[in-house]
Amino acid sequence: MPRTLTRSLVAAAAVASLAGLSLVACGPPEGAARYGRKQAQTTLSKLEAPGVVIGEFGLTKIIDGDTVGVDGLDSSLRLLGIDTEETYKNQADRLASDADFVKYLADKRAGHSRPVKAATPLGEDAKTWAKHFFAGVDKVRLERDNPRQIRGRYNRYLAYVFAFKHGQWVNYNVEAVRAGMSPYFTKYGYSRRFHQEFVDAEREAKAAHLGIWDPTKLHYPDYAERKPWWTARAEFVAEFERQAEGRDDYIDLTDFDSLRRIEAAVGKEVTVMSTVGEVRLGDRGPTKVMLSRRMFGDFPLVFFDKDVFASTGIARWKGEFVMVRGVVAVYENKHNGKKQLQIIVDRPGQVTLSPLPGLVRPGDEPAPESTSTAAQ
Repeated sequence: MPRTLTRSLVAAAAVASLAGLSLVACGPPEGAARYGRKQAQTTLSKLEAPGVVIGEFGLTKIIDGDTVGVDGLDSSLRLLGIDTEETYKNQADRLASDADFVKYLADKRAGHSRPVKAATPLGEDAKTWAKHFFAGVDKVRLERDNPRQIRGRYNRYLAYVFAFKHGQWVNYNVEAVRAGMSPYFTKYGYSRRFHQEFVDAEREAKAAHLGIWDPTKLHYPDYAERKPWWTARAEFVAEFERQAEGRDDYIDLTDFDSLRRIEAAVGKEVTVMSTVGEVRLGDRGPTKVMLSRRMFGDFPLVFFDKDVFASTGIARWKGEFVMVRGVVAVYENKHNGKKQLQIIVDRPGQVTLSPLPGLVRPGDEPAPESTSTAAQ
C-alpha cells in the first residue's frame, strides 16, 4: 500500500509551505531572475527547517541521471523516486563492459546476494538524457517529499527537481521514469506525493520499451529481482508509518528531528525504524548494532545477551529495515564522561525485521514435514 498524502503532518506542512508558491505554476514567478550565490546562501539558511518547498536555485551541473548540483548548496542533491544506472568512472570498467557486458555484470555481482550497482551504457544514456532535459534551464525548483526528511545518510538534500518548461513546472524525477531512464525506485519507501505519477510513468515506459525496458540496450538484466526487493522494503516503511499515525512514540531515524525526539523520550518506550548499519560483536562486553541515521551519528542497539542477539536474526539484515521497540536509556562512558543514547534489547520480540524475498526471518521458517514409520 502506498503512503497516503492525507497524512496530517504532510498536509499541514504542505499547506503552510505552498501558501505563496503553486505546485504547477502558469508562468515563472514574478521577478524570477537567476539566483546568484548570495541569494542561494540566503535560501540555505532556511533549508534545515521542515517544509515541502525548498526554493529556487541556479542549476550548475548534471553529475549523472539522478544527481545534480545547484548554486549555493554544499552538497549535491539525491533525487527522490529514481535510481539511474551508473556512469563509467574508470577506463577499466568501460573496457570490460565493451568486451563482454554479460561477464562484466556477472563479475560485479559475484559474492553479493543482492543486485549491485554498476556502470552501464544505459547509465551514460541517462546522464545524456538529463542534459537534454535541462538544456536551456538555468533555474530549478526543489521540493521535498516529507517535510521531516531533509538530508539522507550521506548528508545530501533529498529532493524532487522541477524545471520550468513549456509554460509549467515539470517534475524531472517523474519524467526520467517516463523516459525509461530509471525504474520507480522504492527501496527507501514509496513517494508520498507522486506515487501514482511514478507508477503511471513506469507503466508507459515499459509499454513503449524505453531505456531500461528495451531488451536491445545494455542495462541491468535483473530488474525483476530488484523491484520485489524494493517493494518489500517500501511496504515495511509504509506499515511503520501506518502504525505511527498520530503517535509520538514512533520515530523514523532518518527524520531531521529524530535525535531530539529520542532525547525527549529518555526513560520511555519508543519504536524506532531504520536500516541496520555496522554490527559490533562484543567478545567480553555487549554487542552493538548501529541503526543508520547519519554518517558518524548512528543510533546503537545494545545486546548484553548473545543468545538474544542471535535469536533476533538482525546480523543477517545488514542494510535492511528493522523496527525496534524499547526504552531509551543513557549510557555514560566512565573513562571520558561522554554520554550516548541507546536502547537495550533483552528480548527477541523487541526486534521486527522487514520481510524480504529470499531472506527468512526468525519464526518464519516452514514447519518440518511430518514423518511416520509407515511412510518410511
